[in-house]
Amino acid sequence: MSTPLLIPESAGIHPAVTPMAFVHAVLQAYAQRGIVPDAALQAAQIAPAALQDPQARITALQMEHLCGTAMRELDDEGLGWFSRRLPWGSYGLLARASISSPSLGLAIARWCRHHGLLAADITLQLLVDGSQARITLREERDLGDLREFCVLSVLRNLHGFASWLVDKHLPVHQASFPYPAPGHADVYGRLFGAPVQFAAPMACIELDAQWLQLPVVRDEAALNTMLQRALPLQVRPYKPAQPLVQQVRQVLAAHPQCLHTAASVCAQLHIAPRSLHRQLQAQGSSLQQLKDDVRQHRALHLLQRSDMPIKRIAQSCGFAGEKSFIRAFHGWTGQAPGAYRQAQRRR
Repeated sequence: MSTPLLIPESAGIHPAVTPMAFVHAVLQAYAQRGIVPDAALQAAQIAPAALQDPQARITALQMEHLCGTAMRELDDEGLGWFSRRLPWGSYGLLARASISSPSLGLAIARWCRHHGLLAADITLQLLVDGSQARITLREERDLGDLREFCVLSVLRNLHGFASWLVDKHLPVHQASFPYPAPGHADVYGRLFGAPVQFAAPMACIELDAQWLQLPVVRDEAALNTMLQRALPLQVRPYKPAQPLVQQVRQVLAAHPQCLHTAASVCAQLHIAPRSLHRQLQAQGSSLQQLKDDVRQHRALHLLQRSDMPIKRIAQSCGFAGEKSFIRAFHGWTGQAPGAYRQAQRRR
């Protein structure tokens, strides 16, 4: 999973708020490797003239294309921050090492510990003091001109991934950084949605410790899907996914005539069967209950609004036969389908 530093976009709009300083940081990574960045600039549609204007800003989408191209061309997800390259897929390995954690706190702790195996230039640590939790970043060497881009990107990446793991936007109390406020300090508030302190003793983000108890709701299937295009997770404020109950309802309703199974539903949602049942139970539901709800709704609609024969209605609602449909319908309403239709028409 890659770690570009991008600024959130408002709905339907691409505001140019990402500072040119971050573009120059990416270009410096190219310079370190002696590689021409023309392809990355072209992919991001950044005009050469804009590079000469320190006040110029680009959109999040442009920065996404710039970083995505750079990470592949340089084969370095660290974009020159560390003393050794992080080959493409390195942050994906970190994600896989954390995804099996039962709680967010353990997932973050694993991420921090394993990050040290990839890059010894910084040390990440999760600290808990009563009701407050802090994710700290300690610099183990002089990071040079790429210091700001490195520190800010690493913390922003970890916060975004942590929010994704529990499917909640994790509110940050304060973000702190150990360098003076840059000329583009305004973007920090956009990135973290929290007060920002500069010239602090150490880089860190602070949040309620209670969030660490949340269960990790993502699984390998969801991770594989996310890693196919991880950059958007970093560029926008995290928004919780649609509740799984509603997602399952939509899958069932889209093909009501099908004999849906846990395997077929999971294939549509890219989720493991065990995770499907566990999450539905946590949301007070089950696959069978949702199947019954969708079938009942469709059956009632067809009986009230159409002259379709009972046998065809049974097929349209995903029942293997008319008898099983009549039995299920009687359990829902206390009536046979034909009697229900007649009663509705008399009304």
